Amino acid sequence: MTAEQSGEMTHRQVLEALSGLLLAMFVAMLSSTIVSNALPTIVDDLQGSQTGYTWVVVATMLAMTATTPIWGKFADLFDKKLLVQTALIIFSIGSLIAGFAPSMEVLIGARVVQGLGVGGLTALVQVVIASMVSPRERGRYSGYIGAVFALATVSGPLVGGVLVDTVGWRWCFFAGLPVAALAFVVLQKTLRLPVVKRDDVSIDYLGAFLLVGGVSILLVWVSLGGQNFEWVSWTSALLVVGAVAVVGAAIHVEANVAKDPVIPLRLFKDRTLTLATVASVLIGVAMFGSTVYLSLYFQRAKDMSPTEAGLMSICMVGGLLVSSIVSGRVISNTGVWKRWLVGGMVAVIAGIALLSTIDAGTPLWHTGIFMAVLGLGLGATMQNLVLAVQNTIALSDMGAGSSVVAFFRSLGGSVGIAALGAVLAHQVADAVQSGLTKLLTIHPEYASAVSHDTGGIPDVSGMPAPVRAIFESAFGDATGHIFLVALPFAVGALIAVLFIKEVPLRTSVKREDELMAEATQA
Repeated sequence: MTAEQSGEMTHRQVLEALSGLLLAMFVAMLSSTIVSNALPTIVDDLQGSQTGYTWVVVATMLAMTATTPIWGKFADLFDKKLLVQTALIIFSIGSLIAGFAPSMEVLIGARVVQGLGVGGLTALVQVVIASMVSPRERGRYSGYIGAVFALATVSGPLVGGVLVDTVGWRWCFFAGLPVAALAFVVLQKTLRLPVVKRDDVSIDYLGAFLLVGGVSILLVWVSLGGQNFEWVSWTSALLVVGAVAVVGAAIHVEANVAKDPVIPLRLFKDRTLTLATVASVLIGVAMFGSTVYLSLYFQRAKDMSPTEAGLMSICMVGGLLVSSIVSGRVISNTGVWKRWLVGGMVAVIAGIALLSTIDAGTPLWHTGIFMAVLGLGLGATMQNLVLAVQNTIALSDMGAGSSVVAFFRSLGGSVGIAALGAVLAHQVADAVQSGLTKLLTIHPEYASAVSHDTGGIPDVSGMPAPVRAIFESAFGDATGHIFLVALPFAVGALIAVLFIKEVPLRTSVKREDELMAEATQA
């Protein structure tokens, strides 16, 4: 039976549709990386504050993470192609508003709209690919996803830096619009998915509202705690209690009230999905929470420019790209996947352990090798963890199941970034305070060159050499320390992966029981 006769797409049709999906994924990932080097200029131009700087980042992260499960559930109920195109339109509207933003308040609001679109794109692309390609064949295409990830990660900071220096920061938001428009047109022409019409569609508005509310309160707490308010304070306590109460209400609604819940709790009866969810949270904390500060390490401990710091990411992204392509190809040929998950997590642990040894004096080529090891592990782990879940759940639950993994990974990453950032800031402040006290005792003439805000993130390049050495040493030591803190989370993820049971990859998009049910009805 040919692919056309079976209703499945041919290799050529998959590649054509994949081109539009990869363009959509690229523009979603580029939206965060291209802005990274422009943020200081944006805040200065719009007369913003450090709080505003934080919220420009947090707003997108919050909207993306909180809405991922909702987009995933919609993918099980409505036309997936229309949903991807809707997410592209929402993203484009947010980008336009951000590009013309006259103030920090408007920009932060626009970033929320962008985050809604990005949440849709990141959740839906994986779901659509799962609807086109069987788990056994999916490895053939995972290399393309890895390549897009690599291109967006490496090119974003570089393109952003060039745009800021030449035509202005507003073009960092406009630059993605042509790509989004091209993705929309390509998807319209190439993506052909069967639309499963359901007469009993019931949208769980209450569950969605409570889920978004609970996650948003939690992310506000972890993002702003230690900066805008103390971790141990009434504000912190109210946010935690509020988050727990709203999430608890959401779980009650999903379990007992909703006819068609956003996150069907019955999915967690599946051992693979539950363990993959645990592993995703821990990987999010360990990976996102620690690696996001490597750019700060290169710029503050190594006195590199933002562009040079961006180029250093090639080491990790290169490792990720190689292992993603190789593991995907081998898994497609053999159908064996668990050894790649376990081996990938071992490499992640090794990479994080090696990076925990870095300080201001570590040679760059050492750090580059350590990052490459971590990248090799992540490339064999991230895509294949989603693959393991998609292999066991029914096609009718593919959107909800896939988005659960993505949601918990983003949630773990958000918590990790905030928590490890607080550890970094505290350790840097203590080390700088101690170092400056000793220096000024011997050389009081440097007092005028020392900022009183030792907990900030100063530009070290203009400091006198002895003062700069103190700051560089503090940032170097603290960066190594946060990788050490992240290490137990990576070990926990490995333990969760070890308990995942290997199930042979199915060769059809649908599960055996779904195919049998169709045959019975026919």
